[in-house]
Amino acid sequence: MARISGVDLPNNKRVDIALRYLYGVGPTNSKKILDNAKVEYSTRAKDLTEEEVTRIQRLVDTYMVEGDLRRNVIQNIRHKQAIGTYQGLRHKMGLPVRGQRTRHNARTRRGKRKTVGTVRKEIAAKQGGTK
Repeated sequence: MARISGVDLPNNKRVDIALRYLYGVGPTNSKKILDNAKVEYSTRAKDLTEEEVTRIQRLVDTYMVEGDLRRNVIQNIRHKQAIGTYQGLRHKMGLPVRGQRTRHNARTRRGKRKTVGTVRKEIAAKQGGTK
Protein backbone atom coordinates (compact mmCIF):
# COMPACT_ATOMS: atom_id res chain seq x y z
CA MET A 1 0.00 0.00 0.00
CA ALA A 2 1.46 3.34 -1.07
CA ARG A 3 1.51 6.04 1.60
CA ILE A 4 2.04 9.63 0.50
CA SER A 5 1.92 12.67 2.83
CA GLY A 6 0.36 10.57 5.59
CA VAL A 7 -2.48 9.26 3.42
CA ASP A 8 -2.85 5.66 2.31
CA LEU A 9 -3.68 5.53 -1.38
CA PRO A 10 -6.40 3.02 -2.32
CA ASN A 11 -4.76 -0.05 -3.86
CA ASN A 12 -7.12 -0.86 -6.71
CA LYS A 13 -7.43 2.66 -8.13
CA ARG A 14 -5.33 4.06 -10.94
CA VAL A 15 -2.56 6.32 -9.67
CA ASP A 16 -3.97 9.49 -11.25
CA ILE A 17 -7.25 8.87 -9.39
CA ALA A 18 -5.61 7.67 -6.16
CA LEU A 19 -3.53 10.85 -5.82
CA ARG A 20 -6.76 12.85 -5.63
CA TYR A 21 -7.37 11.35 -2.20
CA LEU A 22 -4.81 13.88 -0.96
CA TYR A 23 -6.47 17.12 0.17
CA GLY A 24 -5.33 19.79 -2.27
CA VAL A 25 -4.51 17.49 -5.20
CA GLY A 26 -7.07 17.49 -7.98
CA PRO A 27 -7.06 16.17 -11.55
CA THR A 28 -4.68 18.80 -12.94
CA ASN A 29 -2.10 18.59 -10.16
CA SER A 30 -2.30 14.80 -10.19
CA LYS A 31 -1.43 14.64 -13.89
CA LYS A 32 1.39 17.21 -13.50
CA ILE A 33 2.91 15.20 -10.65
CA LEU A 34 2.75 11.93 -12.58
CA ASP A 35 4.20 13.52 -15.72
CA ASN A 36 7.15 14.94 -13.78
CA ALA A 37 7.64 11.65 -11.90
CA LYS A 38 7.47 9.74 -15.21
CA VAL A 39 4.78 7.36 -13.96
CA GLU A 40 2.09 5.98 -16.26
CA TYR A 41 -1.47 7.13 -15.41
CA SER A 42 -2.94 3.66 -15.86
CA THR A 43 -0.66 2.05 -13.24
CA ARG A 44 -2.54 0.78 -10.20
CA ALA A 45 -1.48 2.13 -6.81
CA LYS A 46 -0.60 -1.37 -5.58
CA ASP A 47 1.77 -1.86 -8.53
CA LEU A 48 3.91 1.23 -7.76
CA THR A 49 7.56 0.53 -6.97
CA GLU A 50 9.30 2.11 -3.99
CA GLU A 51 11.30 4.31 -6.34
CA GLU A 52 8.13 5.62 -8.03
CA VAL A 53 6.51 6.30 -4.66
CA THR A 54 9.53 8.31 -3.48
CA ARG A 55 9.55 10.33 -6.73
CA ILE A 56 5.84 11.08 -6.35
CA GLN A 57 6.31 11.94 -2.65
CA ARG A 58 9.14 14.37 -3.49
CA LEU A 59 6.93 16.14 -6.06
CA VAL A 60 3.88 16.22 -3.75
CA ASP A 61 6.03 17.87 -1.07
CA THR A 62 6.45 20.90 -3.36
CA TYR A 63 2.67 21.53 -3.14
CA MET A 64 0.76 22.68 -0.07
CA VAL A 65 -1.40 19.66 0.76
CA GLU A 66 -3.22 18.01 3.68
CA GLY A 67 -2.64 19.56 7.12
CA ASP A 68 -0.73 22.64 5.94
CA LEU A 69 -3.42 23.52 3.40
CA ARG A 70 -6.28 22.90 5.85
CA ARG A 71 -4.54 25.09 8.46
CA ASN A 72 -3.98 27.83 5.87
CA VAL A 73 -7.65 27.83 4.79
CA ILE A 74 -8.87 28.01 8.40
CA GLN A 75 -6.43 30.86 9.15
CA ASN A 76 -7.68 32.79 6.12
CA ILE A 77 -11.31 32.38 7.24
CA ARG A 78 -10.48 33.45 10.81
CA HIS A 79 -8.57 36.48 9.50
CA LYS A 80 -11.58 37.57 7.42
CA GLN A 81 -13.81 37.18 10.47
CA ALA A 82 -11.43 39.16 12.66
CA ILE A 83 -11.20 42.14 10.31
CA GLY A 84 -14.95 42.12 9.75
CA THR A 85 -15.16 41.61 5.99
CA TYR A 86 -18.45 40.70 4.35
CA GLN A 87 -17.20 37.18 3.66
CA GLY A 88 -16.08 36.84 7.28
CA LEU A 89 -19.54 37.84 8.51
CA ARG A 90 -21.17 35.31 6.16
CA HIS A 91 -18.84 32.61 7.52
CA LYS A 92 -19.82 33.53 11.10
CA MET A 93 -23.54 33.40 10.30
CA GLY A 94 -23.19 30.09 8.46
CA LEU A 95 -24.55 31.47 5.20
CA PRO A 96 -23.22 31.09 1.64
CA VAL A 97 -20.14 33.24 1.20
CA ARG A 98 -19.81 33.70 -2.55
CA GLY A 99 -23.00 35.54 -3.44
CA GLN A 100 -25.38 32.63 -3.85
CA ARG A 101 -29.11 33.16 -3.47
CA THR A 102 -30.55 32.10 -0.11
CA ARG A 103 -34.24 32.72 -0.63
CA HIS A 104 -34.97 29.24 -2.00
CA ASN A 105 -31.81 27.18 -1.73
CA ALA A 106 -28.64 27.01 0.41
CA ARG A 107 -30.02 24.23 2.62
CA THR A 108 -26.58 22.76 3.28
CA ARG A 109 -25.33 26.05 4.75
CA ARG A 110 -28.55 27.17 6.48
CA GLY A 111 -29.47 23.81 8.00
CA LYS A 112 -32.78 22.06 8.47
CA ARG A 113 -35.93 24.07 7.74
CA LYS A 114 -37.59 25.77 10.71
CA THR A 115 -41.25 26.53 10.09
CA VAL A 116 -42.26 30.02 11.14
CA GLY A 117 -46.00 30.59 11.30
CA THR A 118 -48.62 32.93 12.68
CA VAL A 119 -50.58 32.46 15.89
CA ARG A 120 -54.32 31.99 15.44
CA LYS A 121 -56.69 34.46 17.15
CA GLU A 122 -58.16 31.92 19.59
CA ILE A 123 -54.76 30.74 20.78
CA ALA A 124 -53.48 34.32 21.10
CA ALA A 125 -56.54 35.23 23.23
CA LYS A 126 -55.89 32.29 25.58
CA GLN A 127 -52.22 33.30 25.93
CA GLY A 128 -53.21 36.83 26.82
CA GLY A 129 -52.21 38.48 23.56
CA THR A 130 -54.15 41.26 21.87
CA LYS A 131 -56.65 40.67 19.03
